[in-house]
Amino acid sequence: MKEQLEKIKEEALKQIEASAALEGLNDIRVAYLGKKGQLTTVLKSMKDVAPEDRPKVGQLVNEAREIIESMLEEKKTVLARKAREEQMKKEVIDVTLPAEKNHVGHSHPNTIALKEVERIFVGMGYEVVEGPEVEYDLYNFEKLNIPANHPAKDEQDTFYVNKDIVLRTQTSPVQVRVMEQGKLPIRMIAPGRVFRSDEVDATHSPSFHQIEGLVIDKNITFADLKGTLAEFARELFGPETKVKFRPHHFPFTEPSAEVDVTCFKCGGKGCRFCKGSGWIEILGCGMVHPHVLEMCNIDPEEYSGFAFGVGLERIALLKYEIDDMRLLYENDIRFLKQF
Repeated sequence: MKEQLEKIKEEALKQIEASAALEGLNDIRVAYLGKKGQLTTVLKSMKDVAPEDRPKVGQLVNEAREIIESMLEEKKTVLARKAREEQMKKEVIDVTLPAEKNHVGHSHPNTIALKEVERIFVGMGYEVVEGPEVEYDLYNFEKLNIPANHPAKDEQDTFYVNKDIVLRTQTSPVQVRVMEQGKLPIRMIAPGRVFRSDEVDATHSPSFHQIEGLVIDKNITFADLKGTLAEFARELFGPETKVKFRPHHFPFTEPSAEVDVTCFKCGGKGCRFCKGSGWIEILGCGMVHPHVLEMCNIDPEEYSGFAFGVGLERIALLKYEIDDMRLLYENDIRFLKQF
């Protein structure tokens, strides 16, 4: 029994000495000192030892256990120190190296332009209202005085989900929904994504954004519309900006007009940016058609109003002098970080 214990101790110490990792030490502890370890097995066989020899054998087993445990702790301390030193070498910080830059993002040009437009109109007492992008034909066309045989309802211009549901081609349906509520007066803008069946090129996309405005109150005239848009243009493009109204046709407004602003690059003198005309077209507008008011249960004899619509991308393209609409959607960080 003594020779067996000596052999177990020597094997254990040899393995401990040769161990190069902390995980290996744990395996050795289990193999020799665990519940099924070699020293435990010796203790379980004490019943076969003569009664007078049991104290001596027990003492030898305990001595072997103490030596093995002591060696395990010493080796563990050495290996732990070595592992720590290796870790410190790998994680050393060179304070002379430049610090890592914190790359902070910022708003997209469309978002910057939208916030600027919202700031201007909220400052004039307007409310920002949003609505569904998947809309009923009734709200997108019929209640805006666009009849069933109108060219705008052709599938070459509009995405149809079915005969009654479309992807909205404008944010005007939001205006109709607000008018139907009957809470007058109304001063609102409706920004949002719209969809039209257009080919992608430098100035067109099947998905883009619009901001449409609406005012309904008593005694609203075209002069109010002109004054509002003139103030909007000055706030957006500079205090020297002038506006020009050209007659146009929209089914939901009468009279209607296209609005131009003086070129903010040349001040109206004529340059490459405005193609020599001195003017840049920015939006369409007009007085709300009486029939549109009637369909929304508003008395056109008592109330009148004006509406306007501007493309958000157009504002961004003009304000930041971008010549291709596709650049706004390519998510090229080299382009976007310029703003």
